[in-house]
Amino acid sequence: MSRRISVGPFNRVEGDLEVNLEISGAAVSSAKVNSTLYRGFEQILQGKHPMDALVYTPRICGICSVSQSVACAYALADAIKVDMPRNGELCTNLILANENMADLLTHFYLFFMPDFARDQYRSADWYDKVANRFRAIKGDASREMLPARAEFLHLMGLLAGKWPHSLSIQPGGTAKPVEPQERIRIIAILSGFRRFLETRLFGDSLERMASLSSVSELQSWQHEQPWLSSDLRIFLHLSDQLQLNQLGRSCDRFLSYGNYLSGGERAFRAGVVDATGKALALDPALITEDISHAWMSGQTRAQHPINGVTQPSLDNPEGYSWCKAPRLDNRVVEVGALARQLVNRHPLIEDLVSSSGGNVQNRMLARLLELALVIPQMEQWAREIDPLQPFCHQGELPEHADGVGMVEAARGSLGHWLSIRDGRIANYQIIAPTTWNFSPRDQQGIPGALEQALAGAPVLAGETDPVAVQHIVRSFDPCMVCTVH
Repeated sequence: MSRRISVGPFNRVEGDLEVNLEISGAAVSSAKVNSTLYRGFEQILQGKHPMDALVYTPRICGICSVSQSVACAYALADAIKVDMPRNGELCTNLILANENMADLLTHFYLFFMPDFARDQYRSADWYDKVANRFRAIKGDASREMLPARAEFLHLMGLLAGKWPHSLSIQPGGTAKPVEPQERIRIIAILSGFRRFLETRLFGDSLERMASLSSVSELQSWQHEQPWLSSDLRIFLHLSDQLQLNQLGRSCDRFLSYGNYLSGGERAFRAGVVDATGKALALDPALITEDISHAWMSGQTRAQHPINGVTQPSLDNPEGYSWCKAPRLDNRVVEVGALARQLVNRHPLIEDLVSSSGGNVQNRMLARLLELALVIPQMEQWAREIDPLQPFCHQGELPEHADGVGMVEAARGSLGHWLSIRDGRIANYQIIAPTTWNFSPRDQQGIPGALEQALAGAPVLAGETDPVAVQHIVRSFDPCMVCTVH
């Protein structure tokens, strides 16, 4: 016998989210994901001066505002045809990485791990130790992590003036120069953050973690020390106990725009990996948005975002979400750290996905791996800043132009598409990472990435808020305010 339950609103999520589940027996048979709050930034931007977008778009979200700033700046730079000087690239990358790494760390400690302190796990032999460390607000881990995160985010003051909603990021670079003494402080802050990661999160050097190249190497590393010796080993122990590598598998197609521009190249490459594991080049012309199951009107078929329409309407009888359905070549894709490092061909991530696909364990491991990869890169970027050289180039805004800005936020691929006509914004369309992952069905009735991942999730007897569903949803790290921008 089947039954329906509605899970939500979710706590520890940026924005409003509701998931409607069809339960058959002891498992989810189908899911519909509802983004419940419409905000309308794409409409707000119409008719504004193009440079005003640098003020509006960061306010889409308070925890990933830099990602929105960078995507907007890239779109304007594409329209203006202006390049950043080397210092501008370095500082933009450092600001973006500062936010992204803080988000990855926050997600692990404050959003994901507290679910293991739920009452459903009280009978497990590991429960007391894990709950004491990761229980929300009261756990030892948050008391250790939060000061390290706060000190790490001091980089924002030195590089961008403030966070969130900095105005420092510009199409031609960064508006705040870095003085020699500030550069020394930046390097010191990164060194302190490295110490926290190596001491508490990993229990090993960042370079050692980044060099792990296979599942067998990861397992050997895991068992070198007791499972309570580091927070990553605790997670791996829980994953083994609960088989998180078998939970929440989605479409196994992955997209990344690549990240951290430097001289026309990206430190993490752009591309697509299909369900067979084949790496493909990214063709942005194949990106479309479908509104067939959204509370939207104005489009009769899927459109590329440059031609997209954002027109809210409750008259769509098939609609069940304010989220559109992005597709790449008419296919569902997953975005995020797992996609980013798979497209970037990191050998550990390739082996994990080859073994078990995209799942809860692998999404979390990719996030933590990225901390080990990016912090040393940030240290190198900081050393390369030359305070005597320019940080920003200027360009002339055209009366008529189109531009696109693509960037990787912590949660995945973020794109801004801009059309300028008669010196004003004629159209501005955004596809956020959670729009990709939490999309509703499309015209073919194909569920989005999360909806696919939830199918088959176990539901324990008497559960009205299934813990497996919580793990799967959080493994994507949703940001709903970006989704319904």
